[in-house]
Amino acid sequence: MSEADLRRALRFDRLKGVSFTHSVIYTALLICAFAIGKPEPETFVLGLSHGLLWIAMSLACLTAARLRIVSLRLAVAVAVLGGIGPFFGSYEFIREGRQRGGAPPRADVSAERR
Repeated sequence: MSEADLRRALRFDRLKGVSFTHSVIYTALLICAFAIGKPEPETFVLGLSHGLLWIAMSLACLTAARLRIVSLRLAVAVAVLGGIGPFFGSYEFIREGRQRGGAPPRADVSAERR
């Protein structure tokens, strides 16, 4: 996959949407596991979804950080803290979005120099 394809796939708004979806799935997992009494297979499916999404989001955000689509701070929040709770990553997406002022992400500086 080329860098241009990765940039199209790993847009900030798309990653943010997946992060919030991950947080919703994790919330449902917590509710199933602690409030409802661990019904199966719901708890298994939600737990598996959380684990796979955490792995996918970690790889995607680390790649996006390398491409300067997201900050390293955001990528670390997703990759390191996301296994404990994806709310850290969702919060960082909100924080970084506010820092950007809601404007579309700027072009990569290294691409402008070529």
